Amino acid sequence: MFSDKKEFQEAFRKKLETQFGKTVESATEYDAYRTLGSLVQDKVNEEWVKTKQEYRESQTKQVYYFSMEFLMGRLLGNNLLNLQMLSLVDDGLKELGLSLPELEEKEKDAGLGNGGLGRLAACFLDSLASLELAGHGYGMRYKYGMFDQQIIDGKQVELPDDWLSQQFLWEVRRPEEALEVRFGGHVNAVENDDGDLHFEQTGYEQIRAVPYDVPVVGYNNETVNTLRLWSAEPTVEDTLAKAEIESHFGHFLDHKRSLEAISEFLYPDDSTDDGKRLRLKQEYFLVSAGVQSVIRNFEALNLPWSSFAEKVAIHINDTHPALVIPELMRVLMDDKGLGWEEAWDLTQSAVSYTNHTTLSEALESWPVDMVRNLLPRVFMIIDEINERFCQILWKTYPGEFDRIADLAIVADGQVKMAHLAIVGSHSVNGVAKLHTEILKKREMKRFYDTFPERFNNKTNGITHRRWLMHANPSLTNAINEAIGEDWKKDPKQLKNLLNKKDDLAFLDQLHDIKQENKRSFANWVSETQGITVDPESIFDVQIKRLHGYKRQLMNALHIMHLYNELKADPTLEIVPRTFFFGAKAASGYHFAKKVIQLINRIAHVVNNDADVNPYIKVVFLPNYSVSLAEKIIPAANVSEQISTASKEASGTGNMKFMMNGALTVGTMDGANVEIHDFVGDENIYTFGLSSDEVLEYYRSGGYSSREVYEQDERIRNVLDQLVHYSPFSKGETDFQELYDALIHHNDEYFVLKDFADYVHIQKKVSQDYQRKRLWNAKSLVNIAHSGAFSSDRTIQEYARDIWQIERVQSLK
Repeated sequence: MFSDKKEFQEAFRKKLETQFGKTVESATEYDAYRTLGSLVQDKVNEEWVKTKQEYRESQTKQVYYFSMEFLMGRLLGNNLLNLQMLSLVDDGLKELGLSLPELEEKEKDAGLGNGGLGRLAACFLDSLASLELAGHGYGMRYKYGMFDQQIIDGKQVELPDDWLSQQFLWEVRRPEEALEVRFGGHVNAVENDDGDLHFEQTGYEQIRAVPYDVPVVGYNNETVNTLRLWSAEPTVEDTLAKAEIESHFGHFLDHKRSLEAISEFLYPDDSTDDGKRLRLKQEYFLVSAGVQSVIRNFEALNLPWSSFAEKVAIHINDTHPALVIPELMRVLMDDKGLGWEEAWDLTQSAVSYTNHTTLSEALESWPVDMVRNLLPRVFMIIDEINERFCQILWKTYPGEFDRIADLAIVADGQVKMAHLAIVGSHSVNGVAKLHTEILKKREMKRFYDTFPERFNNKTNGITHRRWLMHANPSLTNAINEAIGEDWKKDPKQLKNLLNKKDDLAFLDQLHDIKQENKRSFANWVSETQGITVDPESIFDVQIKRLHGYKRQLMNALHIMHLYNELKADPTLEIVPRTFFFGAKAASGYHFAKKVIQLINRIAHVVNNDADVNPYIKVVFLPNYSVSLAEKIIPAANVSEQISTASKEASGTGNMKFMMNGALTVGTMDGANVEIHDFVGDENIYTFGLSSDEVLEYYRSGGYSSREVYEQDERIRNVLDQLVHYSPFSKGETDFQELYDALIHHNDEYFVLKDFADYVHIQKKVSQDYQRKRLWNAKSLVNIAHSGAFSSDRTIQEYARDIWQIERVQSLK
């Protein structure tokens, strides 16, 4: 794009003057950010147009990845990195008196996701473009993100995440490609001239779906794919017509707001019927607009419908977009005139599904009446799919009523979305080896018995471009010097770092890089949170969505235990440690909010106790986000991955920490198992029940948390401090709910059962940390094996095994 710094600086000055009427000297940092973003977008747009043209001309098969979340993070730095412009721009801005990192801070994180599901989708898009594969994301353009988390009096307070309050530089509105989505009404069967029935929907509510396209830039190539985000934008004509029908034009704004609500919030509260209805409308809005867009793209190729699955792959990221299946059937049959058998064959051949959970509450189902009333034609198709599927089951398993009822898509007054996704797709994959085995042998065993050929594993991955090259440039430079730069295109080559395992100078260099990252992060914490932390202490980090099975509570109870030990024996030798937490609790998840309150109460007590705070500090970082993760992960020594075994499908935070040299303290759960397989016993700190042991307890019983409480004095002390007078409870009942969950409700996630083992392994961590070169060697081994967890590897497996797509080589 620019041959040298001077050319960039001239272009920057000119853009600043012509677009904003300012000079470098008079511009604000936000002006400079928008100017730089506009320059980058100019370059991106050129390659975006070429990529689209190449896909059309080559008629290459394209993947459409449907997800309710795309947690993209900031895009300025990532785009500069992938365009190979980062160093040039950084140097050029410095000479103009500007700082690229400070300009990056002016970009808000896009409020398009919440946790690992959305971040995985973002990593996958990066890998698709970087591998020159034709793959695009389809999601929702939420006006507000999850929420802006504030901590007030130690409690989570949710404020609107108005991330669109400033211009989102990277999106392009495409009103000319808007589509209509229909809700409600009635379906009539009409006989055509040939005597065949077709179905017409009348009396429906129509909503306009407007696409906003975001470019997804590949690394060091000319590929730019698309993230298409759909916004509900009712037309004036539609809303006036509705008002006229109701003879009440005062309802105009109310109706307009009700339609816009579909794309207003990420995950509206579904604890009420109205909330459930809105959530279902969101999901259908995404898939209907998306499917219609996919069909339109295919028809532009002028190919017969028999070629549809040869040119189109539609992927469902968890159950939220499972309505893709009946909606694709509806469009193919009602709008395009295909018969059931042909439409069903094309649908199954085109659609694939990723399952992300073993938690029963996360396997969506919807009340039949709600689906029937809101989506009458779609429900008819779901019901027909179910009837035909049950007939096949009856022929295969005659007389096995329980099996058929267990596998049915519509049963007990519910539409089961995971069942729909499995039946209507040709591939069902888990996201870690352990997770996939649990699906096959336990959670979905009867489906696996019926469709064994559909089930496969695709262990998750992360993009090393954002999580190492951009987030940790010092470590990136050290790796380049040690093994060259081929690993950037082939991250498996990080394994060559193992040749440096006995190189003391290199190990010392890793230590120095980590310490510098820790000092930088400590300064940021001091400036933003007003808390002083010691960079020489162990930085122990747990950052992830707050949920009972992720067991932030166990981490908190361990800190209380350390506090008690130090208060009981002020001479106790303990390796200083700073515990960092970052997590949002869903607005309706009261238990999770209480855990956040407890962590902040512990932080207040510990950080203000002069007997204790030289040895332990606790920091809760509010409003956890991708950009915050990019700051803390390079500084972490210890990665807390302590979910109840069998509950975490994979995890990707574990991979990000590993790639940056942190050591994992974790259960043998999700991808921790595979990390352990790569690095070996000596380079990971595992503890706790196995997944088989947990599942056996769930199946057969035999666990008594009260017995553990009565037998372990350490546990008894910390739990009593939750409900009796102590520095943590102050004689109040704030944490009675947590106590009750652990004792009276028998500790669903085995926090107390694993506590003793957790305490033991944490002591081992402290001992090893004091042996600097041993620790640094362990860190190196983790970095070296992290290439196996690149999302490039994951996407190559999806492309080969599920989507059957290949690199579009003519783009180069």
